[in-house]
Amino acid sequence: MYSEFIKTAGSNYLNKGDAPLPFYHLYELNHAAMAPLRAMADMTKLYFQNPLNPMTHTSMGRQIAASCEVLERTTRRYGKPEFGIDDTVVGGVRVPVRETAVWSRPFCDLIRFERGVTTQRNDPKILIVSPMSGHYATLLRGTVEALLPNADVYITDWIDARMVPIQDGKFDLDDYIDYIISMLHFLGPDAHVLGVCQPSVPVLAAVAVMEDRDDPYVPSTMTLMGGPIDTRVAPTAVNDLAVSKGIDWFKNNVIMKVPFPHPGFMRDVYPGFLQLSGFMSMNLDRHVTAHKDFFQHLVEGDGDSAEKHREFYDEYLAVMDLTAEFYLQTVETVFIDHSLPQGTMMHNGRLVDCTKITRTALLTVEGEKDDITGRGQTKAAHALCTNLADDMKAHYEQPNVGHYGVFNGSRWRAEIAPRVMDFIRSNRADMRGKKSAPAASKPAAAPAKAASAAASSKAPLEKILLAKPKGVADDLTAISGVGPKLQAALNEAGIFHYWQIASLTDEQIEALDSKLDFRGRMARDNWIEQARQLSETVS
Repeated sequence: MYSEFIKTAGSNYLNKGDAPLPFYHLYELNHAAMAPLRAMADMTKLYFQNPLNPMTHTSMGRQIAASCEVLERTTRRYGKPEFGIDDTVVGGVRVPVRETAVWSRPFCDLIRFERGVTTQRNDPKILIVSPMSGHYATLLRGTVEALLPNADVYITDWIDARMVPIQDGKFDLDDYIDYIISMLHFLGPDAHVLGVCQPSVPVLAAVAVMEDRDDPYVPSTMTLMGGPIDTRVAPTAVNDLAVSKGIDWFKNNVIMKVPFPHPGFMRDVYPGFLQLSGFMSMNLDRHVTAHKDFFQHLVEGDGDSAEKHREFYDEYLAVMDLTAEFYLQTVETVFIDHSLPQGTMMHNGRLVDCTKITRTALLTVEGEKDDITGRGQTKAAHALCTNLADDMKAHYEQPNVGHYGVFNGSRWRAEIAPRVMDFIRSNRADMRGKKSAPAASKPAAAPAKAASAAASSKAPLEKILLAKPKGVADDLTAISGVGPKLQAALNEAGIFHYWQIASLTDEQIEALDSKLDFRGRMARDNWIEQARQLSETVS
């Protein structure tokens, strides 16, 4: 994702001289000049969609209305989309969700997705650091939706640089890292941070800086997904472009000043419209075909297909400007100098040392078919964290997904998100203390008492446990709060079906909870009710 805006810069060679051309001003002039035409097209479309107009029901009328809508949509400026997450399911119960800005700085708001739960829950706090690479944080809508049932979710909502007055100062990669640290301080202890694509580098750097300072608010886990930690590993065409051009080329060709009347007037930026033209040019044939199909759907009255087109392009065509200093510093640090893996990355004049990381568990996730962040580039983070215990490291490569499939889509929801949640739960501060406690620290139970305890916990379960599944085992990960590891533990204990969980008595719940050390999770996440509903769907 972040690598894309390097590629888009390379596909838009703007100026061969030293003086930058006023493309941003020309773009604004063109947009303003097209305003009357857009208004006329919109008015004409409404006229030919009016049910009282006889032409509305003719082929010609539908074609005119469709042409006008395509014209209006291809010449408009798309504003920031909404997350539009109104509700989620927590413990088998649908609850409302409210977006709240809980932390704010000139270039970012921290959004909390507050769930309307009626009972107190001990869900992990997850900070999703969204990419600052052209598109808005709403691109991670699917990421948020998949985590909400089991976590208290926060996301960075980066602000369009053209909307930030120049008097609010600069914003570079060092500031980005400082923002992450400040947000983790706001969330408090036992928080978890998840960096999607471009933020993987500043997230790793932020954790290293916090560890170096012995910061008490260092996150319990960090999950890095499809991020360019070391672009020397399996370099893509995007990575090669950055190295071949050099930083001066980017300075001279893609940096422009925000024109009047935007609030960020005279700020140096990498413009969103330039990024968008690059995005489109990389797959121009596909976009042309999509708009032809959209026109045809409108003429044929295929409202569902037309609406899917609108939803996709309302998100895809909404882009934001990036500050020049952030863009250039990131290109140079990450893609040209490879400063983090080389051990030379600096943060506010101090070396970023990943060997200091000892308290934050690390999960890296990659997509098998990722052509933006090459395979192994994110996994390279493990080699940098040399003093992090092996049992606090994990890597997962998702088969048959590209870059965007790592954090969105069906495989993200069904296969990646459960693994992320399982990793987070397994490495929460309270769980880690339990795992790391030496066995000798627990007083040994007398043999007779131990045998008695084992017998008492086993007895209530004898009627419900199975040696093997009856037919095909149910997918227990469909229960909110059950990941692959918990499903394996349940299967090993003799639980294979929804009906087994749904029929558990209070005594059996207590016995199973003790046997598998669930620490009240079954009741907290309402497994019984969820299993009861699921068993009805498969019966």
